[in-house]
Amino acid sequence: MIPSSQDLESVLLDPASVVPVATDAVAAAVLVGIYQRGDDLYLVLTKRQQSLQQHPGEISFPGGRREPPETLAQTALREAEEEIGLPRSDVKLVGALPPVDTQATGYTIYPFVGLIGDTPPWRLSPTEVERVIAPLLDDVRRGYGVRKLKLRGLTLATETYLVDGDLIWGATARIVTALLARWRRASRKTESRLRSGAV
Repeated sequence: MIPSSQDLESVLLDPASVVPVATDAVAAAVLVGIYQRGDDLYLVLTKRQQSLQQHPGEISFPGGRREPPETLAQTALREAEEEIGLPRSDVKLVGALPPVDTQATGYTIYPFVGLIGDTPPWRLSPTEVERVIAPLLDDVRRGYGVRKLKLRGLTLATETYLVDGDLIWGATARIVTALLARWRRASRKTESRLRSGAV
């Protein structure tokens, strides 16, 4: 069930109300972009370049560090435009998800959910993005699993998503989990209203 925009917005945080929390962490924002083709929904992710100092080769959402005086929502839109060539005018921000802390690099990531119109040809930043990954949202959901990963010499069991050989883990996986939970709530709301004839 694809939720209505109204029901989706009702289960997300108001983007205008999201401000950096006063901590020692560096504030960053990402765009959790979703687009629709027919009855299918796709989630927009990127694979980071191997040459990057932080999180090389990992799967992430387009995003980066906030540059004052911009708002966090403006950061997410700017970074998506810089990294994958997505014009800000093609994105409708419908809400935000709770912030997520990175475990090792000292960032607090503020995710913003945006519905994307016609997807443009991606124009990738050659220094940051190896490729765009746009899996079906249903395939992402089906790829969930708690897997053991070896990180800095330690073996940890952590929630992950495996889609077409690409492993989503860490802060990105936690953001995906939050998105899917709210998407389910919104879908149930829409389904209930359809059954009651309120839509």
